[in-house]
Amino acid sequence: MVLPDGTRYEGGFQNGLCSGLGVLIFPDGAKYEGEFMQGWFHGHGVFWRSDGMKFEGEFRGGRIWGLGLVTYSDGTHGFPRNEGFFQDCRLVRRRRCPEVILKAQKISMLARAQAS
Repeated sequence: MVLPDGTRYEGGFQNGLCSGLGVLIFPDGAKYEGEFMQGWFHGHGVFWRSDGMKFEGEFRGGRIWGLGLVTYSDGTHGFPRNEGFFQDCRLVRRRRCPEVILKAQKISMLARAQAS
């Protein structure tokens, strides 16, 4: 499905809204692969900004919210490492969360496979 602004979506729907697993690609090249609920990024997934920054982790209501890891376009994670609990896209508490990152990666792969 292509929206009027050029955003493309492939994945599940419920009541006319993105739901379940899906892939959303924005006109500027940013992309999200993961879980949706009521039209929003919600659950686990991976978001890539158009500048190459990537977030792997948890989302709530269309925002980065929960545990996850930031990876910059050069492959680094920042110093100190930008991994932990995020609220509204801001890191508020550093902690390791490898299980959440792995789950986000798996959900991303499942969403991509389902959309293909």
